[in-house]
Amino acid sequence: MTHSPEALARLRQLLGAAELAPLRQRLRKACAQAGPGLEPGPLRLTGLAAYEAEALQALSGRAPRLARSLTLDLAELGASLHAAGLAAGLREALEALDGPIVSRHERDAAAAAWPALANEAPHPALRALLAQPPSLGLLKRLAGGDPRAAQALCESAARVLHALPAPGHPRARLAAICLGDAHALDDGQPVATLVLAALRQAATDDDAERSRTLWVSQGVAVNELARPALALNLPWPGAAPTRGEPQYWPLRRLLRQPLAWQVAGCDVFVCENPNLLALAADALGPGCAPLLCTDGMPAAAQRTLLQQLRAAGARLRYHGDFDWPGIAIGNQLMRAFGAHAWRFGSDDYRAAMAEPQRIRAALRGSPVAATWDTELATAMAASDCALPEEALFETLCGDLARRSSIA
Repeated sequence: MTHSPEALARLRQLLGAAELAPLRQRLRKACAQAGPGLEPGPLRLTGLAAYEAEALQALSGRAPRLARSLTLDLAELGASLHAAGLAAGLREALEALDGPIVSRHERDAAAAAWPALANEAPHPALRALLAQPPSLGLLKRLAGGDPRAAQALCESAARVLHALPAPGHPRARLAAICLGDAHALDDGQPVATLVLAALRQAATDDDAERSRTLWVSQGVAVNELARPALALNLPWPGAAPTRGEPQYWPLRRLLRQPLAWQVAGCDVFVCENPNLLALAADALGPGCAPLLCTDGMPAAAQRTLLQQLRAAGARLRYHGDFDWPGIAIGNQLMRAFGAHAWRFGSDDYRAAMAEPQRIRAALRGSPVAATWDTELATAMAASDCALPEEALFETLCGDLARRSSIA
């Protein structure tokens, strides 16, 4: 029965007052015990407040009288509501006021459905994810507590996971192919949240909390034209015309047209700042060793290029600013890409600080321990000085010119 605004207003006037909420809960419990689709029978209500007794008497058509206890035939009460045009029955009236009534049978069935859904999830990554109680709780929240909606979510997520990796696919295209909706994998969408949670289970990189990082790890571009990677003299077939000049590598090209990088067993130097790469191009040109710039904390394009170079057999050597963000970037590159320090230890810092002509600035922010050198943070904190890597260019330039392994 569809409630008209007038009928709903009348129902709220008779039974919807806030002080009647405890009474409605008692009536809802009786309906839940009767089972789905059934009206409850007689019910003895004791300990009634005067206003509760008055409301029940008005609903059932009884003459008002003082009473602390009443016995009501709730099926008849539902019939009275129907005859008055207020609701099809008592259950429907209570649901109109306070939401759906779930019977014990329905609750038990739903409770049994969740473990079965987790065990039978249609993709191994989903089964591994849902084996953990917090993740099963995530699925329940995404599905609004409805096992059927959760099953549909799992099936949609499985279609996406089975399609991964998907090199060169924009996220919107992947969503359109797998789900028929180009926006179904946008940030915050239920299927996207579930897919990312499954991918995060297998990720070893701390930066995997970022959704873009997880998509890129599967070859999926969230924003193909975001900040490109900047590099100098990376060797690949046909690279000769570009040697000596800095080159940008957009994420779109790295994912859609990955190159056969010729770096097996070679040092690829990695710096933090574009200015240092420009200095190297000016000073050494085609004679500079392969050099890649993270441009601060590496984003999707930089991370993709670093991963490709590492997979091609490169030895990655990182140098950054001697400041706390530079150390944090170094920690990530060492951990995520197996990079090694390039003149970026405590001895290098002390040697640079011993030269009075070096440009330096005060350290800002909280100290960060370097995973590759336990003394570096202590030495920097003691001096309270930051050193930009551009100020160390002469030393670094010698390594880039020699193109040899640096211990």
